[in-house]
Amino acid sequence: MSHALDNLVALLGLEMIEENLFRGHSQDLGFPQLFGGQVLGQALSAASQTVIPERQVHSLHGYFLRPGDAARPVVYQVDAVRDGGSFTTRRVTAIQYGKPIFFCSASFHGCEGGHHHQLAMPGLDDPDTLIANGANVQRFDGHPIEFLHIDDDTGNSHDHPPQKRFWFRLAGHLPDDPALHRYLLAYSSDFHLLTTSLVPHGIGFRDPNLQIASLDHAIWFHQDVQVNDWLLYDMDSPWAGGARGFARGSIYDRQGRLVASSAQEGLTRLRNQ
Repeated sequence: MSHALDNLVALLGLEMIEENLFRGHSQDLGFPQLFGGQVLGQALSAASQTVIPERQVHSLHGYFLRPGDAARPVVYQVDAVRDGGSFTTRRVTAIQYGKPIFFCSASFHGCEGGHHHQLAMPGLDDPDTLIANGANVQRFDGHPIEFLHIDDDTGNSHDHPPQKRFWFRLAGHLPDDPALHRYLLAYSSDFHLLTTSLVPHGIGFRDPNLQIASLDHAIWFHQDVQVNDWLLYDMDSPWAGGARGFARGSIYDRQGRLVASSAQEGLTRLRNQ
């Protein structure tokens, strides 16, 4: 495992300080507030540690209540709502300075057979082809996530549709632990999702007039996933208005399997309007 990925796994691993009570350190990625993906991943990690391994998370629905402080740890309180015959439900509250900054509900399910269908993955160049054709792998300094952008939306031009598509992975070796890969995917699913709603309006993420913050986030896990291999994130924004943007995403593996779906609404307020 690379040093950067090892640090991220440790960040999401959490310290158990009492039954159903966990503490996680924070990571400063240079955003105005604590990165929402960290809270998503840590909350799911906390919930997963209270559930039998035979049941894996299939959905998480959360609300961001207050901006988090990247300089402070976060405490996670898990409420064991239900342990049923087929499903397990957990509620998690993330706390800083004695106040909730985020809460979510997560549902876990054991493996069962049944009918199956999925929408086909878009017919796009695979990562090896993109790299061979000169595409640049983009990285955060000291961070294990890598991006291969397919759409050139960096200019946020008005004639670009409300869509983003890129390949991503967490570079390095990971143990074959389905729960670990799922909360790492929850962490990664927050990158670029809300900003998809800005693309057709000529607004960049770092626009000084933009006030942006996630309000909620949902993710559905359809199948086991390997986050240290390339995954395609296909995102669109069917609506924006009233100083809010809405975006949704489909995550595919290289074999074309739909492994997860996501949705998010957030504040996208322009201060000069």
